[in-house]
Amino acid sequence: MAERTTTRVAYIDWVRGFACLMMFQTHCYDAWLGGTVRASGFFKLSQLGGTLPAPLFLFLAGVSCALVTDRLRQKGMKANEIARTTILRGGEVFLLALLFRLQEFLLGMGRAPWTDLLRVDILNAIGLSLVMTGLACRIAAVGGTDDVSRLRRRSIGIAVAIAAVVAIVTPPLWTNWQPHWRAWWLESYINGVHTFGTPQPWLFPLFPWAAFAFAGLAAGFLLQTDWARQKETAAMFLAGVGGVALAALGIWLDARPVQLYAVHDFWHTSPNFFLVRTGVVMVILFAGYAWCRWGAGQWGFSPLIELGKSSLLVYWVHIEFVYGGLSILPKRGVGIGAATVGLLAIFTAMTMLAIFRNKFQGRAGEIVAFFRRAVRA
Repeated sequence: MAERTTTRVAYIDWVRGFACLMMFQTHCYDAWLGGTVRASGFFKLSQLGGTLPAPLFLFLAGVSCALVTDRLRQKGMKANEIARTTILRGGEVFLLALLFRLQEFLLGMGRAPWTDLLRVDILNAIGLSLVMTGLACRIAAVGGTDDVSRLRRRSIGIAVAIAAVVAIVTPPLWTNWQPHWRAWWLESYINGVHTFGTPQPWLFPLFPWAAFAFAGLAAGFLLQTDWARQKETAAMFLAGVGGVALAALGIWLDARPVQLYAVHDFWHTSPNFFLVRTGVVMVILFAGYAWCRWGAGQWGFSPLIELGKSSLLVYWVHIEFVYGGLSILPKRGVGIGAATVGLLAIFTAMTMLAIFRNKFQGRAGEIVAFFRRAVRA
């Protein structure tokens, strides 16, 4: 989700906000549409759009880690201090994920099994992925070099290598290499088995999801190179073209008659689909850049940028009003029209919440002082 950075890059916030929008529509239609509509092309298309938010959030988490790490390196901060900063941020997100699961369990008391406390959700994946990317950046600094350009090259190489390894070993970890010798809640972080004995595609284990964070880490460092900063537009255009090439490569490889794995699952574990999704994410990143630079992305007010700055908060809050006991519409009980109105209500409410949070973030002292003056008066 959103990273704390001194200087925000508008297009990154815009893309993160776009991911929030896609998440809202996926969750709203899944929670509220009922009857025969669930078999319609509309519903299937909405759920296909639901394959975008998780890769986008993880990819952008990797990009943000690269931006923060590179900036701290340029300031001369020691490698251990940088690693501590990024790893602690990942640990914070992971602890928030556990707290979120506790909240959902308590709110669903009597309906939710205790095992839901240990479910591996997207926040868990983001938190641990940030810890891993922080460690990877520390490894890149082994040897004590202070050459920022050299550190970038090392970081890019390590990030690409780890992303490739995670994508390649995912299929067997979901099938014939399943680590059943581990407790189910530990194995679930590897392949998402939860309590079911077989991997569940609706969960977010580190394999394959961490690969998107490392792909974002590599992309973030590439965008910080001297050439990319001097030729920003050209670099972003090449990122978009590279995304198209990656997607085309993934589709081409999947069409080959020879498959490397005993069990081929394109939509969940295939490295080919990882290439396609990473390519699509890079195209969306370029589209966000173009929209913010030449489109209406920053013409005054941008709801997606506001959502992007507070993506963790709106993720946390909207779940209860869509899937939880405070759902604003009957679950699986309405048609497309009513669900769309509900989606607009959620989008509007979450945008307003984000605006409020963004406006008052870091101003707690001022607010407290205001109320103290009011009481004294």
